[in-house]
Amino acid sequence: MSATYPESLLDAVAALRSGSISANELALQTLERARRAQQRTNCFLAIEAETFLRGAERADLVLADARRRGVVPVGALQGVPLAHKDMFGRGGDLVRYGSKAVLDQVSRQVATVTARLEQAGALEVGALNMAEFALGATGHNAAYDDCRNAWNPEHISGGSSSGSGAAVACGAAFASLGSDTGGSVRIPASANGLVGLKPTYGLIPRTGSMKLAPSIDVIGPMARTTADLAEILQLVAGGDGIDANASLRPISDYRSVIHQGVEKLRIGVPTNYFFDVATDEIREAMDRSLQALLRAGAQRVDVTVPDVAEMSELSRAIVYSEATALHAPWLRSRGERYTPQVRVRASTGLAIPAPVYLEALQLRIPLLQRFVERVFSRCDVLLTPTLPIPVPRRDETDVGAGASLWQILSRLVHCTAPFNYLGLPAITVPAGLDARGLPMGAQYVARPYAESTLLRVAAVQQRAMPLPSLTV
Repeated sequence: MSATYPESLLDAVAALRSGSISANELALQTLERARRAQQRTNCFLAIEAETFLRGAERADLVLADARRRGVVPVGALQGVPLAHKDMFGRGGDLVRYGSKAVLDQVSRQVATVTARLEQAGALEVGALNMAEFALGATGHNAAYDDCRNAWNPEHISGGSSSGSGAAVACGAAFASLGSDTGGSVRIPASANGLVGLKPTYGLIPRTGSMKLAPSIDVIGPMARTTADLAEILQLVAGGDGIDANASLRPISDYRSVIHQGVEKLRIGVPTNYFFDVATDEIREAMDRSLQALLRAGAQRVDVTVPDVAEMSELSRAIVYSEATALHAPWLRSRGERYTPQVRVRASTGLAIPAPVYLEALQLRIPLLQRFVERVFSRCDVLLTPTLPIPVPRRDETDVGAGASLWQILSRLVHCTAPFNYLGLPAITVPAGLDARGLPMGAQYVARPYAESTLLRVAAVQQRAMPLPSLTV
């Protein structure tokens, strides 16, 4: 009889170390889950079974040697299956960026984050689907077909880290790395019932990863549990001496904080902007999330949040200006290889005047200072919806969906994009299922480098409001 498949990343670590499951057996079970997930959601661009199984064989040797000697095995994640958004350099292997425009390009760089996980013993199941060049919040991809929601494939998986959300929710990987420039980790994590973190700008090095808007891009993890998320964050955070924008400050002990609770923590509830377009069902889910924290000893504080609508527009100016500048050489030399919609999006920055872009950059620091002074002097974390609307259907958000399309797309990033502009850390946590059985997510935001506080809040909410298991 096969060993029981672990429920979480940390369960997998414990099972592998004890020998109750071998890395090879776990890999075989994961491959079967990956194939089912692929049929349901199209979350992979490639399942790399042969390489994955060879890695499992090596992991079993390391694990067996450690058990024989009575020591902890080398590598905190030895033998654990992961999979990541296909945007991280692999030292000469193909990286697709979700597009067929770069199939003749091979990245010689190795991404620091995936190298750190590999050094910890993690194994990659394959490369995950994503919005083409990360230019999309829904999971649509005209080049490789859409990635679909793990709970209901008629609905979007969210983007641009669409495959990450669907694969982890389906159990085809225990955690995944994505990128977040306007919500691209938090949106798919929320839509698929996961915990997802957008870290403080600079906390995680981006060396070897695809650029979209370097002034705003961050890399972030998503996982099924807060403890799993903390484990991944512990392994990938911290400057690498290569990414000039990566922080060199000491890394917190993220693993230890998730049991600290939220006693006397001040939860800020915004009185403006974030709930303006939220549906009643989402508002009720946010209230249940707040009540779970209050029962655990937290305190409610109502907060007026400054400059939020302006920050969304300023973020857009930076993202599209920088994306167009990065894509300009390829748009000139191989623009016909882009799918039509993404070619238009990648060209949007041409309509943004240079003074507008420069002003958006110059305003970031003073607006961040004002935000921190006015908001985080009154509260420790800010509570908003991740998505203020229910997870949309794919046909509602596809090209040609009609006049409502742009309104839906705008609302998908309504609560997430302002915090990319400010570089603040934000986490999404499952907040129950809606009437259609689709996940909802609560977003918590904190001052720079307060990821530990966000993990404390997420752990308390997740214990109080667990989602039912998803069987795929």
